[in-house]
Amino acid sequence: MQQQVKASDEFVTTVEKIDSALDGVVDHGSDDELFIASYLQGHFAVEARKLELDESASVEKLSQTMQQSLEQAFANNELEPADQQAVAALWQKLLNDF
Repeated sequence: MQQQVKASDEFVTTVEKIDSALDGVVDHGSDDELFIASYLQGHFAVEARKLELDESASVEKLSQTMQQSLEQAFANNELEPADQQAVAALWQKLLNDF
């Protein structure tokens, strides 16, 4: 049986911190903030999970894959422009915080 390659502990810890920050919005955020955080968390969960299985995972790669995922969703008009801006701003804040 072949062992799966995993991302570094540092990457996994960063992912956990970002996920925890998104979860915290449930306890402290307004309805609008909850909507934005939940939307972002959906994309984050998919992209972060893929990278957790990649030994070359990095926050930079996560940033790139998240940007691509969000751009594709926004191009499909999944959110109103104001909500798109709020999601993008929250993602940038999380990247800067961790």
